[in-house]
Amino acid sequence: MFEQQHYLQAMGIQEWQLIHPQRLAGYSPPIESLDKQCRLLLVSSLLPSGSQLVWLERVLNSFNLNLSQARHVYPQQLCQLELNDLQWIWYVDCQASAVTTANALHTPALSEVEGNTHYRRDLWQQICAYGAQ
Repeated sequence: MFEQQHYLQAMGIQEWQLIHPQRLAGYSPPIESLDKQCRLLLVSSLLPSGSQLVWLERVLNSFNLNLSQARHVYPQQLCQLELNDLQWIWYVDCQASAVTTANALHTPALSEVEGNTHYRRDLWQQICAYGAQ
């Protein structure tokens, strides 16, 4: 799944659509497991980069995680993952669509949260609410 996404990105393909979706009727993609060191899954339609990545690392450090323990997936890829051992799931500018026991965070786009005190405070309150349990 992730390998195929890299091929599409390398070819400059950002978005695609099936011409004959009926040909896939009844097909269900295989469920993939996250690696054991993954503690946080970032679900976002945009891959964080640059200053967003630096800011994301600071946020993760605030609750004792680092970037090597986080993975990014696009919202449409979420249904293809096994989420049983996941500790955190962070929905960025998208609806929660997975059933999991992981601690769930919900925010607008990272670029909006990074520069907005209200959004940052809301994110911090969500994180702290799980720490109190």
